[in-house]
Formats: sequence, C-alpha cells, structure tokens
Amino acid sequence: QQHFPQVQAEVPGSPIFMMQLCSGARHIEVQIIGDKHGSVVALNGRDCSTQRRFQKIFEEGPPVIVPRTIFKEMERAAMQLTRNIGYVGAGTIEYLFNAKTNKFFFLELNPRLQVEHPVTEAITQVNVPSVQLQVAMGIPLQNMPDIRRFYGKATHDLSSTIDFFTDDYVYPTTHCIAARITAENPDDGFKPTSGCIDRIKFQSSPACWGYFSVFTHAGIHEFADSQFGHVFAKGRD
Repeated sequence: QQHFPQVQAEVPGSPIFMMQLCSGARHIEVQIIGDKHGSVVALNGRDCSTQRRFQKIFEEGPPVIVPRTIFKEMERAAMQLTRNIGYVGAGTIEYLFNAKTNKFFFLELNPRLQVEHPVTEAITQVNVPSVQLQVAMGIPLQNMPDIRRFYGKATHDLSSTIDFFTDDYVYPTTHCIAARITAENPDDGFKPTSGCIDRIKFQSSPACWGYFSVFTHAGIHEFADSQFGHVFAKGRD
C-alpha cells in the first residue's frame, strides 16, 4: 500500500497494471517451429531459471523440474498460440512455472533462434537451423527427416503422417546443460567490463563443446552484451 501512491504519481492518469507475485518461480522455455502449411512442432524445452541481472547464466534441458504431464500442457499451449498467430520459423515460448502449484504463466514469444538452441539440438537430435531453412523452402514439418526421427517415424516413408497436437515424440534420453562465458566485474554488480583476453584454450569433444567470439590477445569492450562464449555438456539422462 505504501508504494501505490508512488506508482500513481510517476505518470499521472496512466493505467496501472498489477501482477501477481510468483515467488520461487522457474523460467521454462518451449522451443517451437511453425511451417508455411499451418503445422507447429514443439521440440521439448529448456530450464533457464539460473539468472543474474535478468540475464541467463545456465540453460538445461529437458526441464525436469516440470512434471511431464504439465510440460505437455505447456507445449500444447505454445503450439496453439504459435498456430493462432500464423507464426512461421523457429521461436521460443517462455513461461513462469510455479513448482509448488504446478501452474504456469505466459511471459513472451521470442521470434528468433536463441543462443541456447544447441541444448535443444543435443536432446532432440534435431538440427534447428536446417529446419528453419527447410521451412523457408516450403517443406512441411512432417516431411523433414529430423522431425520424423524425433517422432519415431521412418524418414523414407512419408505416407505416415504426424499430428503434432496428438502424437507424442520420443522423449529425450539425453540431458544437456549450457553455461554462458561472460566478461563481468563482480566488484561492480557484475556489470559488463572490458579487457584483453590473454589466452583461450578449449578442446571440444562430442560430450562437451564450446564456441567463443574472440581469440587469444583480442579485446572485449563494455558497450555490448557481456557474453563472449558458450559451453555445452551432455550425457545420458
């Protein structure tokens, strides 16, 4: 109550929107792809709850904090929204999930491919950028080899159709976690910082791989996002 007059005074006459506090919530994402034929597929999801200064630090999938039955509802809702607006291409539907009540709340639709999409690729074996290109070419989702394998369908037999709203995909048996590598100053609230990279030596393997946007002896400035690398590790769930 003590803060309400302060909010009223900020922009006199402006509408005030009140939101329910969702304490201890998890940030859960559903990876969706829509094609030009009205079909939408959900490629499981990611748990991006570990954040600092409203920026993700770790991403992992599948989001095991969510019961499978509830996550199926999240996927169906994401697919319905995607189809209703006629969205074409890869995107992410983001939710707040309350683990105590198993209720979830819509946050936003990110209309792009996110940097953590390799988590989805690791657990689904679906090459998301290639699916984007095939969507742009006008190929139906159910005819794409990666999507058919994800649903346990033969890639050469296109006569067996897929109903993405009723058919279940083969649940992932792999778990993947990603960590963002950033240039931040912990003594200044973890704000982006600048400096020179003395050395980067990271040997990728099939189970753990990474990429970096700078090289040894390169410099980083503070006028952009602080992330300059990403490391992904996967294993049998």
